[in-house]
Amino acid sequence: MADRSRLIVVSNRLPVTLTGGEEEGWRLEPGSGGLVTALAPVLSHRGGLWIGWPGQAVEPGGDWEAVLHEGFREQGYDLAPVLLSEEEVDGFYYGFSNSVLWPLFHDLATACDFNPSFWYAYLGVNRKFAAAVVERSAAGDFVWVQDYQLIHAAEQVRERGADRRLGFFLHIPFPPPDIFQRLPWRGQVLAALLAYDLIGFQTLRDLRNFLACADRWLPDVEVGEENGGVATLAIGDRELAAGAFPIGIDYRAFHATATSEDTRRRMNELRVRLGNRRIVLGVDRLDYTKGLPERLLAFEKALERHPGLREEVVLVQLVVPSRENVPEYRELKSRLDELVGRINGRYSTAGWAPVHYLYRSLPRQDLVALYRLARVGFVTSLKDGMNLVAKEFCACQSDDDPGALVLSEFAGAAAQLADGALVVNPHHVEETADVLAGALELPVDERRRRSEAMRRVIAEQDIFWWVERFLGVALGDGAEMLETLRDYVPRLDTADSWAAV
Repeated sequence: MADRSRLIVVSNRLPVTLTGGEEEGWRLEPGSGGLVTALAPVLSHRGGLWIGWPGQAVEPGGDWEAVLHEGFREQGYDLAPVLLSEEEVDGFYYGFSNSVLWPLFHDLATACDFNPSFWYAYLGVNRKFAAAVVERSAAGDFVWVQDYQLIHAAEQVRERGADRRLGFFLHIPFPPPDIFQRLPWRGQVLAALLAYDLIGFQTLRDLRNFLACADRWLPDVEVGEENGGVATLAIGDRELAAGAFPIGIDYRAFHATATSEDTRRRMNELRVRLGNRRIVLGVDRLDYTKGLPERLLAFEKALERHPGLREEVVLVQLVVPSRENVPEYRELKSRLDELVGRINGRYSTAGWAPVHYLYRSLPRQDLVALYRLARVGFVTSLKDGMNLVAKEFCACQSDDDPGALVLSEFAGAAAQLADGALVVNPHHVEETADVLAGALELPVDERRRRSEAMRRVIAEQDIFWWVERFLGVALGDGAEMLETLRDYVPRLDTADSWAAV
């Protein structure tokens, strides 16, 4: 690979968010999550570039440009903002991305709004991102596009005649053919994905769903056999690859924070507030894919079927606000409020409320302390690309007295953690309730065995393994781009608020 080649990351949002305004002054808030943690060292090492929307509808030439430039000047890589109007954000992001692709790819086709104007807004914004890629990259660079908002970016880069190596990773699930066929633009979306040189999915299930869709609706494409989680597709004389690359977390950073003295002190403070009871912990962004009503119903059923749990167990449910201007999300919030009120009204005693419901963000230090305190991590996703909460929970457990993980079979993480997790179908409320009750009574030796099995996988297949594996397949001889990854010093900014993805 040429000396001057760079990694260009393209995502809907930049790794920082622009807040404030002209009157009160602009500020930058750092992005959080594994993607920023993993890719920032690679970009710094190579002098790379991150292309994305800054989070505000702003005009060129404003004071915000200097704030954005200064914010990452010392990080060793550049930021290239793609500016969107409020109308574009409505049609592209709230419209096609989150009212069509998000529900459809999570097997919720009845929640889709197939408004044609959303489709055209989506294409228009993808065109803007493609123009930024062509303008800010060179032929030797590798362009890595992230997630469902930007499926068409590569196709539109190639339409401009630009010779670029292009990779794509889908962070959410890919639906089976019987769901995908409901998309009016299914052929165009599949063809746009085939403009990439490498397409990445979270699980083998997602990869196989994609290959089945391509085989069914793209007759000119020859779909090869899957080998080691990677398959080759041929279109005329051009070949591309598609593979399963399960994303991980920064295991070392979470484990180091969980075992710190600061976390131990915070655990003691929380224990005083919550009492000496066994904690079941749920941590989610407000979203209809997370199985939040199903979780509360299962917990209620566990209290009904297993009376010995009453006054001995609390469910701490953290819900991070999300998309509160969308009617479906407001309805979900009302449903959760009603269920929490019903459970607490039915079972509370003078000294005990069964559900502690927090509708807000938490500092990372509190989240890590809760992970470590919990006897059970409770993940009931109806559909999830991966679910990193499950992995974060496991990474924070103690060696001596770890918690158990009750995990939905519909979360991508179940494919990696099945040897240690207690896997459930969250639609089966009674079975989930009984598994939860059993998890609370697991002997410590059994919890240790299960926890060790999961932590082994999470530690080996961490966020840096994910980057290495994807870029290794994409670039072949591009290992030099990865040199800094294993030298990364683990650190969690515990002052930041956490928001689930």
